[in-house]
Amino acid sequence: MKGLFGSLGAKAPGAAAGAAANDLIKEGSDRAFMADVVEASRAVPVIVDFWATWCGPCKQLGPTLERLVRAAKGAVRLVKIDIDRNPAIAGQLRVQSIPAVYAFFQGRPVDFFVGALPESQLKAFVDRLLTLAGNGAGAGTGNDLEDALVEAQRFLDEGDAATAGEIYQDILTHEPGHGAAFAGLIRSLIARGDLKRARQLLDKPPERLAGDKALATARAALEVAEQSRAVGPVRELQGRVATAPDDHQARFDLALALFAEGRREAAVDALLELVRRNREWNEQQARKQLVKFFDVFGPADPLTISSRRRLSSILFS
Repeated sequence: MKGLFGSLGAKAPGAAAGAAANDLIKEGSDRAFMADVVEASRAVPVIVDFWATWCGPCKQLGPTLERLVRAAKGAVRLVKIDIDRNPAIAGQLRVQSIPAVYAFFQGRPVDFFVGALPESQLKAFVDRLLTLAGNGAGAGTGNDLEDALVEAQRFLDEGDAATAGEIYQDILTHEPGHGAAFAGLIRSLIARGDLKRARQLLDKPPERLAGDKALATARAALEVAEQSRAVGPVRELQGRVATAPDDHQARFDLALALFAEGRREAAVDALLELVRRNREWNEQQARKQLVKFFDVFGPADPLTISSRRRLSSILFS
């Protein structure tokens, strides 16, 4: 969603300051969107509530959302946009159902939901924004940092690597040598396919992270991603293995291709089968690749635990 509003034109540097001086909750419009939302969000997160007078759920959501914004005491703002009177921005964001609520920070969308959520979920939504902006309770403390790391991991797990990367980068702005955040930024770049940038960062990490375990895991993930990019499509490799079961290179490449598609168990199965067929192939490359997979998964991952047992069973049978 980055760059979505680049075509709407830039505002003068004072636009954000002007928006910040206004009330916490205001009626927005297509014309004022850049000033009220995009520019204003460079100072604090801005929530945009797309609604209409005929929308029943909107009437349920609005008052609760307004109360939570007021309770934040200026740490977050709310702009309400009637889509019947202002259809342009809603169209750009592909709003198809209302209420639709988007959160902006640093000039870009960072979160959204559709429908009238219960108050507990609305509060969690606002709290995530406060954490992202570093305005939550105990901002800058260990608890706030841990919350931000958990939130970034959640976005990464849900496939929103861009938002995860922004949170990791924000953490690094405050703590440049934070190992988990630096490794998280690497993993978010890998998930977005930006292997070149990930490699650049890994080749010159902060000195204090030289022996960091999280960084070692990120390095393993990048190596696997770089390997996977060089192999053929899964279907083609599956055909080669089916035709020639002892084509060990094809089976090895198939494991990498499956891993690249997120099919972790299938990738592990392919390598375990290769170890079973010829454990010494290419200087035990299949076993070594399994170890890399385990490094990426993490030692506590259930797949790592079960796969290590299966590997031991094969090696010592």
